[in-house]
Amino acid sequence: MNDPIVVTRAIGAPPAVVYAYLIEGSKWERWQGVRATVEPRPGGEFAVVMANDMTAQGKFVELVPDRRVVFTWGWTDHPDLPPGSTTVEIDLVDSDGGTLLTLTHRDLPPEEIAPHTHGWNRYLTRLGAVAEGGDPGPDR
Repeated sequence: MNDPIVVTRAIGAPPAVVYAYLIEGSKWERWQGVRATVEPRPGGEFAVVMANDMTAQGKFVELVPDRRVVFTWGWTDHPDLPPGSTTVEIDLVDSDGGTLLTLTHRDLPPEEIAPHTHGWNRYLTRLGAVAEGGDPGPDR
C-alpha cells in the first residue's frame, strides 16, 4: 500500500464555516468543480463535475459536525480509479478562531499520487479563499 497524500492548510475562518463548504453542494461548487451533488449523511452519495467534464464520485463514510468529514473518492470513466476506490479524510481543528485543515487521501495507485497531490493543493487553496469570504474565480 502506498503512503497517503497529506495536505495541510491554515484557513482564516472557523471550523463551522469550513465544514459547511464540505457538506453543501452549492458551497462545494464554489471551490471545486462546476456542479456538485452532495448527500451529507453516512452512506450518502456525492458527485462533483469538474471543469474538464470528469466526475469525481463517492460516498460519505463519517461526518462529525465542524470537525471531520470522510468520504470515498474515485472517477467515473477511470478504469484505474473507479468511484469509491480511495478514501479522503478531512480533519478540522480550531486554531485561534481559524481552522487548521488536514486532508489525508489514502489508497491511491502510484501513478495517481502526483496529480492528486497537485489537485488537492490547488483546491484546498480555493476552499480557503471562499471560506475566508473571497472569490477564487471560476474553476478552470
